[in-house]
Amino acid sequence: MSHILFISPYYPPESGAAPACVGETATRLVKQGHQVTVLTTFPNYPTGIFPQEYRGHLLQQEMRDGVRVVRVWSWVSPNKRFLHRMKWYLSFAFLAPLIGGKTVGQPDIIIVQSPPLFDAIAVRILAWWKRCPFIFMVSDLWPEQAIQLGVLRNRLLIRLSEWLEWSTYRRAALVWVVTQWIRDQLIQRGLASERVLLLTNGVDTTTFHPLPQAQARAELGWDDRFTVLYVGTHGVTHGLMTIIDAAEHIRDHDDIHFVLVGEGSDKDDMVAQAQRLGLTNITFMDVVPHSLVPMLLAAGDVCLAHVRKASITEGILPIKMFEAMACARPIVLAVDGEARRIAEQEAGAAIFVEPENATALADAILRLHEHPDLASSLGSRGRAYVEARFDYDHLTEILDAQIALILEKQRGRGNHSEKKAEDRLSAKFST
Repeated sequence: MSHILFISPYYPPESGAAPACVGETATRLVKQGHQVTVLTTFPNYPTGIFPQEYRGHLLQQEMRDGVRVVRVWSWVSPNKRFLHRMKWYLSFAFLAPLIGGKTVGQPDIIIVQSPPLFDAIAVRILAWWKRCPFIFMVSDLWPEQAIQLGVLRNRLLIRLSEWLEWSTYRRAALVWVVTQWIRDQLIQRGLASERVLLLTNGVDTTTFHPLPQAQARAELGWDDRFTVLYVGTHGVTHGLMTIIDAAEHIRDHDDIHFVLVGEGSDKDDMVAQAQRLGLTNITFMDVVPHSLVPMLLAAGDVCLAHVRKASITEGILPIKMFEAMACARPIVLAVDGEARRIAEQEAGAAIFVEPENATALADAILRLHEHPDLASSLGSRGRAYVEARFDYDHLTEILDAQIALILEKQRGRGNHSEKKAEDRLSAKFST
């Protein structure tokens, strides 16, 4: 089997979509017989602070679920401003190969996740050094997303980012995208369709499964109010101030309670706004370990997925959506585009509302509050859909076949071996 190297500044025990995606995939590739190494930094998300046991070191190694994790020092800060995040991203991009390049050994193939786009620097250095191909995994189009949301304005940085993005697409053995929308955008911009793999994020349907609500609430110490739950990043992309406005709309419904779990650049402003409005129907919680998220979802009555209203966000496919569906929870979905097509139209597991429309969001919540049978049916359909289509076991099998195909081509073992790898890939897609 192959030695696969992942590069990502996010990795468990951190919580969130990025560490979950890399962690779930890496552990499954180990179970399929591969040697897997992850090159990352010390845990610090979302606080921007290294735990005590990781301080004072340039490099540390550990084993997690059969995966060798090589952690290197990078510059971090609790300051959530854009400039400070850029310093973190760039320090990891340059220091990861410098500090950890020798320790990771000789991989057969490297997989790097973007965003952060600057991790492309690390993968290109290591791919050149180790003389191996790499897969460029694109979860969001960057820098386009940062430009549209007004986060990135510096023209020089925009041009450099665009050059890094496009030149990395062209150098990658394969560009792995997680939504059809991103795939369409890249093909329209001139990337050959055969070099773009659509392979969505998913969910571990064994870990995320329906649990008794009364038991979950008892363990969390929650009361029996109708609970509207958001679990995830409170960042500029998500537009969560709309949830505060929706909570104000229905503040007179004493039996409806909003619980927002997570951290992000917008959280302090959200807390301050809720306090200014005197809202008593919102509770803010800190980030919890990913292992506790299934219990949180079980304790809620409805789950929220929300982004800002912009054309670029139509390409977002939130992992939190799949996790809620796997736990049979109904979703109010303020994410247009592909997420809407999957959750509302195909799965029948969500009520769609226009992003950043607080009145529509409040109305959808009240509808589910008043119609528990509807909420139950949405949840049941979501569970069945993700089991069939978005379980990580099946998705990782497809990735495994793609890796085999790339390596067969790389090693030049002849037409027969290449055809055999292609047959394996076709078999995975047909199941």
